[in-house]
This record gives sequence, structure tokens and C-alpha cells, in this order.
Amino acid sequence: MKTVLITAFEPYDRWGTNASWDALVALTSQLPERPRVVTRRYPVDFEKTRAKLAEDLAANYDYVLHLGQAPGSSRIHLEAVGINVAGHSQQSPDDFQPLVVDGPAAYRTALPLGQWSAKIREAGIPVQVSYHAGTYLCNAILYLCHHFAAQQQLNSQAAFIHLPLTPAQTLHERHDVPSLPTSMCVEAIRLILNELESSSGVV
Repeated sequence: MKTVLITAFEPYDRWGTNASWDALVALTSQLPERPRVVTRRYPVDFEKTRAKLAEDLAANYDYVLHLGQAPGSSRIHLEAVGINVAGHSQQSPDDFQPLVVDGPAAYRTALPLGQWSAKIREAGIPVQVSYHAGTYLCNAILYLCHHFAAQQQLNSQAAFIHLPLTPAQTLHERHDVPSLPTSMCVEAIRLILNELESSSGVV
């Protein structure tokens, strides 16, 4: 049976919840029989997440799906590229550092994001493939997952999925903020899991 690690992040900054964790909790209430899914919640901290990711990847899952939230987005973003940059909004870009000194400039997922996007749109869920996951933890976990897999010669193939805020998260916002129901995000993840289970493993 194929194995899939799905990760999400804890709340951060002013957000009392995290859309990625909300979706993962909802997903686990009724997991498919196949593939076998393992879930993790990661802290919003570079070093702690790096250590937890390295530990989890030792299990050599077939696939790894990382979830994160994207305030301001109105649709799901399937992230194709992780870059070797670590920085956050409080820093000047001049102060950004590499995630891995002398590591590759970027990694691109080998998973068929375009096919996934088409399947998800057919289900009436807004989605698109994206080529920039930012420079903070969402990008970091995508890059590091590929880097650890390459360094340790793991079979794991990885992708990152950015989810919009949930409607509940926008209730008290003073301005219009895009959101997407958790149920739609969960359905999109289920469709991806179906694709992974039916995949031959060759993309």
C-alpha cells in the first residue's frame, strides 16, 4: 500500500487557527482506506520544523503533501518550486539567508500538479499551479523536503498545497478578505490522494 505523509502548520501571528490544520483535522475524520495516510502538525519555527521534517522523512514515505495557509488568496495554490531562500516579512530581502549553504538554487516537484489542478477544477473548486511559495516556512518545507530526500536517497515525492483562509478566520476582518470553505479544501486533498493511489509511481 502506498504511504502519504501530510503535514500542516500550527496557528501563527494574529490567526487563532490555521487553515491548513483545520483542513487536515477535517480530512482525518474520514480518511480513505488507501493510500495509508500519516499526519503531522509542525511549529511555525524554521529550526524546529527542519528537525521534525528530517525525523519524519526517515520513514521514506511514497509521497509527502505539505499544507499551509495563504492569507489573501481566493483559490488553492499547488506550489511547484521551492527556492533556497529563508526570510520573513520583518526582514529586508538583503538579510535573507540560504536554507542550505551551497545547496541547489531550487527544487521543482516531479508530481503532476497540472493534472491535479484540472481534476480539482472539474469538481468546482478554484485552484491553480503556482511557481513561488514565498520565502518563509511554506517555501522552506518544500525545499527542505526535496533536499533531504535527495541527500538521503529517499523515494519520497513531495508537493506543497497553499490553502486560502477559512470563512471563520475572516469574520472579524475590517476589510474584504478572500476565503474558501474547509470542506472544499478537504475535497481537493481527497482528489489528490485518489490520484496518488491510482498513480503508477511514474510521472
